[in-house]
Formats: sequence, structure tokens, C-alpha cells
Amino acid sequence: MKIAVFELEEWERDIFEEFSSEHELILTHETLNADNVQNYTDADIVCVFIYSDLDAEVLEQFQNLKMVATRSTGYDHIDSEYCEEHGITVANVPTYGDTTVAEHVFGLLLAISHNLVEAVDRTRRGDFSLQGLQGFDLRGKTLGVLGTGSIGRCVISIARGFGMPVIAFDVQEDEEAAQKLGFTYVSFDELLANSDVITLHVPVNRHTRHIISRDALSKVKRGVVLINTARGPLIDSHALVEALANGTVRAAGLDVLPEEPSIREEAELLRSLYREEHDLRSLLADHILLRMRNVIITPHSAFFTREAVERILETTVENIRSFIESVSEPEEAPAE
Repeated sequence: MKIAVFELEEWERDIFEEFSSEHELILTHETLNADNVQNYTDADIVCVFIYSDLDAEVLEQFQNLKMVATRSTGYDHIDSEYCEEHGITVANVPTYGDTTVAEHVFGLLLAISHNLVEAVDRTRRGDFSLQGLQGFDLRGKTLGVLGTGSIGRCVISIARGFGMPVIAFDVQEDEEAAQKLGFTYVSFDELLANSDVITLHVPVNRHTRHIISRDALSKVKRGVVLINTARGPLIDSHALVEALANGTVRAAGLDVLPEEPSIREEAELLRSLYREEHDLRSLLADHILLRMRNVIITPHSAFFTREAVERILETTVENIRSFIESVSEPEEAPAE
């Protein structure tokens, strides 16, 4: 088989080399998209990270694609409906960074609650004044968790250690987990109205895109803190900018942005202006968020610990290995 691995970092190379002895292997730092797919259309298996764009336009150009393996939990960058219709297996890494991402949530939250970014920057300049640095305790603040999957439950466990009451919303309630971890399920509107901090842990789909909308933000407790380590499109950036500016949202900690791949480099931004592939209003809102004093943004690094990355690679390689074994033709029995 021909296996093409995209978005490869040099330190990831060795783990994929095991396939080179029996299969044709392509390793590239490129993302896979409409601009370069013609160079790889004979691949049987493609392995990508989150910045590749595997929509129907890209997928339909492959001649014999059998599998897409993504080195991530989310797979909204892959047209899964197209893959299902055409018999293409999609494999993700469902659990690799539950505790890793949950810890990052509290890294962002503590940075906000203790004004750590401003405090560190100020002290480095030799200014030891406390003016404007007063923060707030997490203990006693109600945490609203949107999505109680594996990451959401890890967040809840940590929150209980901080002495935070927890309420949650999920379309599939897990009452056993609620009893065990000590949280309460409420409606979405109740979560918005009663949370001091809201953290998002749901995938992006047609139901959850812009779940934090202008309407949703009109229902939150004034001064709420918003944390998003899941996917950028869960939040309407325009609405968030307005809410941050007028004080509806006190602060935001974001590890993801809606147009994140496009703002990683200015060249991408300029190119998108001409190709109109992106929502330019979202791009503008993202750039505003990057410069707001009450917003902390990290570069989609919540998952990025040594332990989590090792789990991602091990699981991805095992996904590919298992798939190849499952489709391999059994050897013919020797003639008697």
C-alpha cells in the first residue's frame, strides 16, 4: 500500500518508518488540501493532523483511498459523510489527552483569575505595583461544563478539587458520572444563566457550530469567564468580541479560534482575501481577540505534552497497522 503522512514534524519520522519495509511511504510537512492533492491521488492511506482540509473536493480526487487516519480526537476537518458513502475508513485518537487538555483549561483559568500574564510582564519591566492586578478565587465559583465526555469529566474532577460547584449540559447525560463526580445536569439556558465560568468540551457539528452565539451570550451571568480548548467554531467570534467589550464576558481563555489555520501566517491571511475561502469577518474578529487585554490565547497547544504526543503517535500507528492487517488477503492454504 501507499501511505502518505502529512503535517509531519521531524521528531515524528522514526515512528512511521516501520511501514517503509513493506509499503511505499511518503512523509511530508505539508498539509493536505485542494492545492496539492493532485500530487498524492494514488495514496491508499493518508495520515493527517488538524490543519489539513479533507473535504469532498479533496477526497474525490483520490483514486483508491481506503483509510484516513487523523492524529487528533476531533475529525471535523474530514468530510466523514463522504468517507462513509465511499467506504473510506476514518480513524481518530479518541483518548490521548483527557487530563492534558483538562490541565490546560485550569492553566488558562488560573492565568485569568490571578492576572498572571499582566503580573509577569509588569514585574519583568521592574514594576512591582499591584494596581489593577486584583483577581478572584476559584473556590465557590460555579463551573459550567458544556460536554461531559472524557475531557469534560477530567475538568470536573479537577474543579471539585478547587472547591468549585459544577453544573453541566450534555445531550447524553451520564447520571452515574454525575453521582460519582458530584455535579448536576441542567438545561443549556440554566448553565448559561448560573455559571461563573463556562468551559467547552463538545465536537463541532451542525448542532454545535456557534453554540456560543450572540443569543447565548445574552443569557449568561454578567462577568462570566469563557474557556474554549475544544474547537474554534463553537464560538461566534463577533459576538464574543462584543461581549468582552461591554463586560458581559469578563475574560476569555482560548486555545482555539475559528479561522486559526489562516491567521497562523500573514501570507495565509492575504491569500484568503483573494480566494475568499474563509469568513473574513471571523478573521477580523480573531485578530481583534488576539489583541484584547482580557483575552488569553494559546496556539492550540492544550494537547501538547510529551506524554500526550507519544500516545497520539502510538495510537495512530496502531490504527494504521490494524487496518492494513484487516484488509490483507489471507494466505492460500497449501495444496494437499
